[in-house]
Amino acid sequence: MFETTFLLEWLEFATRWLHAITAIAWIGSSFYFIALDLGLRPSNDRRQGVSGEEWQVHGGGFYHIQKYMVAPARMPEDLIWFKWESYMTWISGFAMLILVYYLGGELYLIDPNVLDIPVWQGVLISLGSLGIGWLAYDLICKSRFGDNNNRLMMFLFVVLVAMAWGYTQVFTGRAALLHLGAFTATIMTANVFITIIPNQKIVVGDLKAGRTPDAKYGKIAKQRSTHNNYLTLPVIFLMLSNHYPLAFASEFNWLIAALVFLMGVSIRHYFNTKHARKGTPNWTWAVTVALFALIMWLSTAPMFHNRGDGEATLGPAAMRFAAAEGFEEVQDILMGRCSMCHAEEVYWDGLGHAPKGVFLDNPADIARQARAIYIQAGLTNAMPPANLTYIEPEERAVIVAWYRAAISG
Repeated sequence: MFETTFLLEWLEFATRWLHAITAIAWIGSSFYFIALDLGLRPSNDRRQGVSGEEWQVHGGGFYHIQKYMVAPARMPEDLIWFKWESYMTWISGFAMLILVYYLGGELYLIDPNVLDIPVWQGVLISLGSLGIGWLAYDLICKSRFGDNNNRLMMFLFVVLVAMAWGYTQVFTGRAALLHLGAFTATIMTANVFITIIPNQKIVVGDLKAGRTPDAKYGKIAKQRSTHNNYLTLPVIFLMLSNHYPLAFASEFNWLIAALVFLMGVSIRHYFNTKHARKGTPNWTWAVTVALFALIMWLSTAPMFHNRGDGEATLGPAAMRFAAAEGFEEVQDILMGRCSMCHAEEVYWDGLGHAPKGVFLDNPADIARQARAIYIQAGLTNAMPPANLTYIEPEERAVIVAWYRAAISG
């Protein structure tokens, strides 16, 4: 019979796989159309409303692509809409947020040493920040302030930096950067769902009714699409950052996140300029490398060390694992087999910090990491890597028995 932990682990895997697939589809189509739009050449069919065209070759075939100034005189029946890639990326990403950070809130979302609040309050803050963030962004875009896109993007950068700092005052470092990515991704998907697609449908509706579409709808959609274009690369970094403690566990993690947004701008500026045939701004790579070097330097700042050393920092679920039968024996096993790597002071040659930011050198952290210990060193032989510390099958059985005693007690 499958147990809940086993099923949740596979559910996370399946959801993460779906998220990766849909994100690749969304980013791929987005980057393609941005490059296509920027690279269009003047068309010989301007009298028929064609504003630009391009010939492309791929997979042994030739393609002739044309873009209309507003829309063709007759709307085709088989019009393809690019929207589900975006929607499913957000839906699957939000599902991951629930599975990992909401259901695993005591471990991944809330750190009592940052802000001692119950998990449910952290979840409400998380949900509120995503929803209110989009509403505020949308109102600013629709205001007179948003008429100037350069000014608007600079203001958006300031907001993102403020959100980065704010998240680090509430959540764990890992959750803070992940939430900044989710905050940005919510804006991007809402741009598609609430602004870009509805505006395109208005244009289609006008054409079918024989009316001349208002060009303002295309202008608005173009602005939101440009924002999405420049925000994509930072979101990818932030989503991957939860695997790298040098990014999320640094004292300056919020500043690292801010610099990542600037890196996204410099990289996209290079490709957008090149695709528009306006030159090759190689200087942007020097800027990008300099920013990344600065990020690397900031990551050498002291990691967060105040992790707590007693059960006062544990939530109810972790307390149950700390009190379960076999805990002391498991603690001895981990101290002997795992703590040379997973500790504040790492003794394994070649490691500068605890992998994934996981610490197993005190009772509180062991209790908080119970599920991961069970999966990685109990049910499977994933840890230690290649069994370098020679953990015995009997020791793995002790870990399994301890975890199951806790969840059934």
